[in-house]
Amino acid sequence: MAQQQAAKALANILSKVARYSVGLGIGASALQASLYTVDGGERAIMFDRVSGVLETPVSEGTHFRVPYLQTPNVMDIRTRPRSISSVTGTKDLQMVNITLRVLSKPDVERLALTFRNLGLDWDERVLPSIGNEVLKSVVAQYQAEQLLTQRDKVSTAVRSELTRRAAEFNILIDDVAITHLSFGAEFTKAVESKQVAQQEAERARFVVMKADQERKAAVVRAEGESEAARLISEATRAAGAGMIELRRIEAARDVAGTLAKSRNVTYLPGGEGGASRMLFQLPG
Repeated sequence: MAQQQAAKALANILSKVARYSVGLGIGASALQASLYTVDGGERAIMFDRVSGVLETPVSEGTHFRVPYLQTPNVMDIRTRPRSISSVTGTKDLQMVNITLRVLSKPDVERLALTFRNLGLDWDERVLPSIGNEVLKSVVAQYQAEQLLTQRDKVSTAVRSELTRRAAEFNILIDDVAITHLSFGAEFTKAVESKQVAQQEAERARFVVMKADQERKAAVVRAEGESEAARLISEATRAAGAGMIELRRIEAARDVAGTLAKSRNVTYLPGGEGGASRMLFQLPG
């Protein structure tokens, strides 16, 4: 009898625990379904089955919602990079392959409108199309050579136009940069040929300038020699025999200096009033 009462009491306890467990489980599940978290750099757009998309974005943190009636859609509002490539023609009908790196983010003030019109993948829906459109319209205004020499100007023009077009879709452009720029094989070969021709022209111009300078130097040298000959001739006529004698003495001095350095020549003093004699000693 006592065992039956104990078993009956245990069954009652287990039944109550089961009821409480079910209640706690339902409560925990309902509480979990009523909470959602918005991480840093994100905003949530609430979709209400009664009111539709709510205009005010939900900021970071943990928030409550009405289960099955409200659905939070979390959107990343941080700046994200994207590469856009396009093959387009220049003003002089040269084909160019150009790649942009675009840093963009959604406009937080109009985030609900962006979600309503474009959804969560707003960048995938908009940026490739308007990026190609802007690239083709801007590049067509420049010649192929200008894309290389005026790269900063081209990048600024692309950024200005892309910012204007993206603003129509509530997208903010933080930065635009040209990361790749290449031309077709024919244009590249033409540029190389042009560079070689310019170098050859510079070399030919240098040769002409050098020849001209050498010609001028030869004229100046000839004029100097002619003037020197004229001055010597005039000096000779003015000095007469004295100048010739002076030249002879200078020549004799040079000869005497050369002979004095030779080891095979010996000077012997002459007699009174006589000239000196030279003895040549031959080797061996």
